[in-house]
Amino acid sequence: MASRGRTGRKKGAARNRTNGRQPNTNSSGGRPGKSGASGVAEEDQRSGKAPVPGRLTAPVLVLNLNYVPVNVCTVRRAIVLVAKGKAELLEQRAEPSPIRTYNAALDSPSIIRLVYLVKRPFAPRRLSKKEVFLRDHYTCQYCGKRSQQLTLDHVVPRRQHGPHTWDNVVAACGRCNLDKAGRTPEEANMKLRRLPTAPQPNPYRILENRTILEEWKQYIPWQTAAKSRNGSENEPVLMAMAD
Repeated sequence: MASRGRTGRKKGAARNRTNGRQPNTNSSGGRPGKSGASGVAEEDQRSGKAPVPGRLTAPVLVLNLNYVPVNVCTVRRAIVLVAKGKAELLEQRAEPSPIRTYNAALDSPSIIRLVYLVKRPFAPRRLSKKEVFLRDHYTCQYCGKRSQQLTLDHVVPRRQHGPHTWDNVVAACGRCNLDKAGRTPEEANMKLRRLPTAPQPNPYRILENRTILEEWKQYIPWQTAAKSRNGSENEPVLMAMAD
């Protein structure tokens, strides 16, 4: 009787293992197979193709009906807008192969234009260290040194009850800030390069700190203006955006 009971328990356990869910394995050795975007990316990498997720998340410049930039979206979003008739394709990305779906081959857009006018009010800029540096072109307002390592300086020092406002804050290098200390520019015998003011609203602010593609430049007027003013194409984008 005892041996018959142990045999029954073994058969029941075997049936339970057979009826249970089998692990997801591939044909190469029983490890769980990968699916979804990660699997497609690895397959593309092994085959030498550009991964689809990277192509679908590339930046696309979105122009308003009046050709003013209003946004930077992804390729996936741009394709949806064009397919729904909400935008038109102006420029496409220079890629060796189109983006393929199950029933079509689509061009990868680089610039699209909305077919309706979007009215976007320009909100005033919030006072911050980054905004002050952009306004002052990442340049010390005392010695004129251009650097990424700058500090904020209050023209009228805080110890003299100077306010923390746009017209009392400038970008300064560490040495000038240390030399000025808790004095006004007149007391420290230092001169401001220009009087600080609140920056004007800028419709191209969405392009700050972004890489400007070659085909985008013809739709961005300040690119041409900055090039003719400085005589060089190496002017950083963030400095042109601060005007």
